[in-house]
Amino acid sequence: MRRLADLPGVDDLELKALMKPRLADPDLIDEHPEVDDAARAAFGLTPAEAEATPLPADWPDHLRDLHRRSPAELVEAFEAEGWDVTDKRRKPLRMLPIFALPLALAARGVAGQLPFAAEPDHPVTDWGANLKAEAGRFRKR
Repeated sequence: MRRLADLPGVDDLELKALMKPRLADPDLIDEHPEVDDAARAAFGLTPAEAEATPLPADWPDHLRDLHRRSPAELVEAFEAEGWDVTDKRRKPLRMLPIFALPLALAARGVAGQLPFAAEPDHPVTDWGANLKAEAGRFRKR
């Protein structure tokens, strides 16, 4: 599952929103240009550009009216799309109401684009090969 917090700029903005809760208020988005900068880096479009984008006719029902959904409903909707939009404590990200539509549009290829850097921040390891190597070292003892 891909994580929203792993996209460029999202985690930094999430930390700022922790210190300044007004940053995550969708009604005050015009007062915070750093939100547009982070959205452009993460999704290739700003929240305003996302709102101006017409939704395709085959847009799934669980992604309709994202601006009206509660954070818990947004978490469920994005989990169905293969996205983890929660923090380390499994709570919805503070910036989720603002980033929901740009993420949905970019993830479905309607508008914007997702960077390839959206991979997990932990290294992917071949645990089977590691276990086999460890067993070989153990047998030599």
